[in-house]
Amino acid sequence: MLNKTIIRKAVLASGLMISSLGFSGLIQAEEQPLDSVAAIVNTGVVLESEVQGLVNQVKQQAASEGQSLPSDNALRTQAMEKLITDSLMMQLGERMGVQISDAQLDETIKNIARENGFNNIVDFRMQIINSGMQWDSYREDVRKQLVTGEVRRASVRRRVSITPQEIDNLVKMMQEQTNADVEYNLGHILISFPDEPTQEDLVAAKERADKVVELLNNGSDFKKIAIASSSAPTALEGGDLGWRSINEMPTLFAELVNNKNKDEVFGPVRTGLGFNIIKILDIRGKQKVEIEEVKSRHILIKPSIILSEEKAEKMLLDMLAQIEAGEAEFDALAREHSEGPTSTRGGDLGWADPSSYDPAFKEALATLEVDEYHQPFRSSFGWHLVQLTGKRTQDATDTNQSNRAYQLIYNRKFGTESVRWMKEIRDEAYIEIMDQGSSNE
Repeated sequence: MLNKTIIRKAVLASGLMISSLGFSGLIQAEEQPLDSVAAIVNTGVVLESEVQGLVNQVKQQAASEGQSLPSDNALRTQAMEKLITDSLMMQLGERMGVQISDAQLDETIKNIARENGFNNIVDFRMQIINSGMQWDSYREDVRKQLVTGEVRRASVRRRVSITPQEIDNLVKMMQEQTNADVEYNLGHILISFPDEPTQEDLVAAKERADKVVELLNNGSDFKKIAIASSSAPTALEGGDLGWRSINEMPTLFAELVNNKNKDEVFGPVRTGLGFNIIKILDIRGKQKVEIEEVKSRHILIKPSIILSEEKAEKMLLDMLAQIEAGEAEFDALAREHSEGPTSTRGGDLGWADPSSYDPAFKEALATLEVDEYHQPFRSSFGWHLVQLTGKRTQDATDTNQSNRAYQLIYNRKFGTESVRWMKEIRDEAYIEIMDQGSSNE
């Protein structure tokens, strides 16, 4: 068990060192305020400037949407919770060796710009700056999202198990459904209680949940209540779960909202994490979905104690040079050297929705034209040399039902396991909120 006093002293000392850098410059600048530590998270810190920055972002977003917000104290609490979670994820990512290169970050931001209708990065950058955010801060936020996404996927996917019987049962259910063309925009509020709650804990949480339901039934703004009260990861987004069909949402939620009407509120319903409250924010017909599938092949080299990161990258650079010089065939090199399950077929990954891939792999493919190679890059699996061999557009509204069923079940279980996993990480961490003087392990 980590010693709280040792951690606290060490982290605060490092925080003071950070604040003291460029001390002479501070004297010349006259009373430049030093940043303060808002929370200690294991051996890292959350700074007061980060908390205020996130609170301001939420306020700006709400103002642009005409959305009312709860008190500043409630906003600060939710912002602190998110930043503590981010800090834990980044620390875990560092231990796992997850790295996002500047080149990968640039490609991700270019894709974000395209998805938001910007033809060039200059206009997109101006939009970010005009929204009140510094460009460097935005870049690092995107980098952080990429790291935390890879950490979550790598940690949670091994906890998800799907049996053939589950797939068969869902396929049969989908074939019998009469509401398959309906999608629901759901709002979710979680009133949590401890892992091993006492009767008093349960009563207190239930009373809070009942009060939330009463407020919602009396017309209170759902997003405002969610930001103020919810313990779910979507709290700062107002509890918005987005658009989902019956088969895409957790089974419990599906049973609640099936064939119900817009604006209906359900709950509180108790689960292992707390009391859940659901509201149907909107209903629409199922949208036609077109996806661009890609066909690619790759060679995967996994770093180890014996094989360094630099050596793995150099091996792939040498292979690329051989391929481009006509001295070797991709297929043969993949069969001989690749450590992935596709090595026996020359690294061929077949046709796939790129969103199903590791984010780094997806971003690399997005930059390529057919038959083009990408420079070696790092993902959560290792180092890749990849070639894009084909592109096509598919109507994914009604894809192969078995594949669709598998993905739906995986998404459901991944979402549930992700919340449980994150709670375990939080429970094992040393966290101290400085301005409240409280701590937990």
